[in-house]
Amino acid sequence: MARIIVSEKDNAAKRIAAILSNGKATTIKSYNVPVYVFQNGEEKTSVIGLKGHILKVDFPEKYSNWQGVKPIELIDADVVKVPTQKSIIKALQKEAKGVEQVIIATDFDREGELIGVDAMNKIKEVNSKAKIKRARFSALTESEVKEAFNNFEDIYVNLANAGEARQDIDLIWGATLTRFISLASKRLGKHFLSVGRVQSPTLAIVVAREKERRAFIVKPYWQIKALFSTDQKEDFFAQHKTDKFWNEEEAKEIVSNLGKAGVITDSKKTKKQISPPAPFNTTAFLAAASSVGLSPSYAMRIAEGLYMEGLISYPRVDNTVYPESLDLKGILTILKGSKELGDLAGEILAQKKLTPTRGKKKATDHPPIHPTGVVVKDSLKPQEWKVYEMVARRFLATLAPFASMESLRIDIDVECPSLKRKESFFLQGSRVVEEGWLKYYGYGRKKDDVVTNLKKDDNVLLIKPILESKETQPPQRYGQGRLIQEMEKLGLGTKSTRHSIIQNLYDRGYVHSDPIVPTELGVGVSETLRKNAEAITTPELTAQLENDMDLIAEGKEKKDSVVNISREMLKGILENLEKRGEEVSQEIKEGIREGKIVGKCLKCGNELRIIRSRKTKKRFVGCASYPDCKTAFPLPQFGDVIALDEVCEVCKTPKVKIVSNRKKPWVLCLNPACPTKKTSDNNKTDGRE
Repeated sequence: MARIIVSEKDNAAKRIAAILSNGKATTIKSYNVPVYVFQNGEEKTSVIGLKGHILKVDFPEKYSNWQGVKPIELIDADVVKVPTQKSIIKALQKEAKGVEQVIIATDFDREGELIGVDAMNKIKEVNSKAKIKRARFSALTESEVKEAFNNFEDIYVNLANAGEARQDIDLIWGATLTRFISLASKRLGKHFLSVGRVQSPTLAIVVAREKERRAFIVKPYWQIKALFSTDQKEDFFAQHKTDKFWNEEEAKEIVSNLGKAGVITDSKKTKKQISPPAPFNTTAFLAAASSVGLSPSYAMRIAEGLYMEGLISYPRVDNTVYPESLDLKGILTILKGSKELGDLAGEILAQKKLTPTRGKKKATDHPPIHPTGVVVKDSLKPQEWKVYEMVARRFLATLAPFASMESLRIDIDVECPSLKRKESFFLQGSRVVEEGWLKYYGYGRKKDDVVTNLKKDDNVLLIKPILESKETQPPQRYGQGRLIQEMEKLGLGTKSTRHSIIQNLYDRGYVHSDPIVPTELGVGVSETLRKNAEAITTPELTAQLENDMDLIAEGKEKKDSVVNISREMLKGILENLEKRGEEVSQEIKEGIREGKIVGKCLKCGNELRIIRSRKTKKRFVGCASYPDCKTAFPLPQFGDVIALDEVCEVCKTPKVKIVSNRKKPWVLCLNPACPTKKTSDNNKTDGRE
């Protein structure tokens, strides 16, 4: 008997083969694609890894001419599948000829099931008699893989159909709207403007927050603090009970009339328990990774690599409840062998009872993200260890005891003899009295506040009053982790796509930095869509389609029905855009123009713009008053140039950010002669510091 196992990637294939063959598999090449072969008695097994999707959806060739085909024609066009990995398909079909059994061992989710079904259909073209089975696992560990291959399941056709519906809908919506907007703005070729079913409402969230910030009116206010001292010469600061004084004169009057004598009017201690965190699902994991400086897309790449190495479980999950079948003691026993985390795992293992926390989301596809193997810190790259350690510590924390915090508030009255009244101050702080789970997962843990232990009726001395001038602040921008949480709340995208949607916004030049700042181009595109096709910028429509795709996965809806409903939705949106074609064109062009303005010219005060020379085709920054003003600065000739609305602290020349796939983004003062330049070659045309 011969069989072939199909996995999603080569490193997964290699690991599966090693586990099932007890390390005896040999490697051959088929069309230069690695195939791992081993023999168990009379049974020959081949294991081949794909590179994700071997097919992609597209329109027939006749629709490829952007200027020759009207965007509305794409809505009802046929959707076809075309190969993306021709050599892998050839190898797959060659190795599958004549086998009696095909085992799909791709990742168990919509994307993975669709990849497996596409591979299955390609195999059927050359071998229609082979029996098809599914091996389902959540971790590439020896126990899980062997269990999966001893208990085959059937292909989850509905799950694959849901994944295929997403592909079709995203192609139809993305291609149709992208072509319309790009043609309207005459941004074709590599500079086309991207619009997407999930991307556009996500961008709208970022832009709406930026508009709030721009519309925010700053208001000045004043705060009063005071330095006090106890009889034991212990100094501390306290805050006036009025948080903000909107009248400066009122605050000044209080400060100038404060006396020296103070008395403690109340001293309260409270103790509360802090429950351990819920198990990691994808959203919580990516938010946590973002808080320690890893972008969601980078953190996911690392997590996928650790999964392939058998070190953590499958990282694309909604579930926040450990299934009863998960061997918690077994995982702790594995972690006990860790040089870095073994002692902590041993402490949890020694507890009389293991009672894990539970999150709000319970699913049956995969367990929450948890460690599945042990590794030495030095064997991983620093960022890989950072992710592995976070996952392992989160798992330990979900099994750890509650933490206890003690809070203290002290109220102080100070005499104001000349005003014939008292002014009230307070100080408060907290400290950990029982570490509990914080010992195992201390990310974001605040330092203990050292609060003096004063009692009611104790006397204190006011040493110095302090009047601070402040301003109200606009709402904070979204960080990447916070935006992923917002997308989940609004039903935008899925656990598998949200991080890549955000990365697309960066790649398209619609946003920059973290916290996320929209570029003028991003604002222009989003606002144009909001004014002329609001449905594509709000979460309701996308969330409805996401729900419909869930129904496909559950077998309650048909793929073709959901795709056709989405086509009708899109027709209404595009028809409205076409009616307002000229306005759309002008609004986007204005956004593009605004995006090319990098600041004010120091010589004449006019706009400095990004310009491309007609002769040399090179770009530079020049003054809009040319030829009357010949101010100009060189620019790097690669990457996107993003205006920051900032000036250099030293020379006051505008600063820009350069974003390129060649290196990390960097901020550049446009002035080559700026004293902050570290290199002596100030006339480099790439403008790098």
